Amino acid sequence: MLLCMRTTIDISDELFRQAKRRAADESTTLRAVVENALRAWLASRRKGTGYRLRWHPEKGAIQPGVDLDDRDALFDRMDGRP
Repeated sequence: MLLCMRTTIDISDELFRQAKRRAADESTTLRAVVENALRAWLASRRKGTGYRLRWHPEKGAIQPGVDLDDRDALFDRMDGRP
């Protein structure tokens, strides 16, 4: 069973008239015009390039006495505690 949600939206009078005219020209309903427009907009939003991480690794070495497996000791060291 297909479920539909009823909602109310506020749009300008001119936009409403244009949508009604388009629906009549294409022998379809205003609902179909709005749904198709919303689907097209949502689909176009997914195709964005998104965020791209630019990774620039640094050369370095682990300081003497640092154990990367001991998280608490590592945090102490970073906070300047012996």
